[in-house]
Amino acid sequence: MSTPARTRRTQQQRRQETIGRIIDSTIESLAELGYAATTIGEICSRSGVSSGGIFRHFPTRLDLMVAAADEVSIRQLANFRTGLEQLGGPDAGIESVRACLQLLRDATRAPINAAWYELLGAARTDSRLREHLVPMGARYHAAIAEFARALPVAERFGAAEFDMILFSLVHLFDGEALVATVHPQPEQEEPRIEFLAQLLVSVTLRIGSGNEQ
Repeated sequence: MSTPARTRRTQQQRRQETIGRIIDSTIESLAELGYAATTIGEICSRSGVSSGGIFRHFPTRLDLMVAAADEVSIRQLANFRTGLEQLGGPDAGIESVRACLQLLRDATRAPINAAWYELLGAARTDSRLREHLVPMGARYHAAIAEFARALPVAERFGAAEFDMILFSLVHLFDGEALVATVHPQPEQEEPRIEFLAQLLVSVTLRIGSGNEQ
């Protein structure tokens, strides 16, 4: 019996696989070791790609960090979209709102998001990194807003009002995730979700009642 011929990868496929390993290794290192310790040497060790190979695809370490940040945003949006699809079409009811809030918290606590936090922290004092992350952050938030506006609950609010509520929640859970590193308060986590869900539903009901009058 003859052995099936192995399909040879194209040069473009090999290139994309190498880039994928480099970016994956960068994200993992950022999340595990932090920004300063994510050196080219560390990425070489994790990815199995030489420094020359890394610089062939990313001319500078800064370029690589920016590419990693972009990939984090892409994966986070994809994960959140998948999570919402598994909920089966969330509406403005308490159970759906609670589930959406939990998804948002889970996204901020995901290991991959630690890489994003590392880059944001570094950008505070690294002007070159900040220069690149500012427009990227704007695009990331715009994508989050566009996606969230498709949820039925968004119909109960004006666009500006909904965006304010959405990013207040995003920033709340971001802060919770960061503080939990040194001061975890697990006893407050479920009550916080419940409080926010009840608050949001009560607001939507009040708005709906006002519109009917």
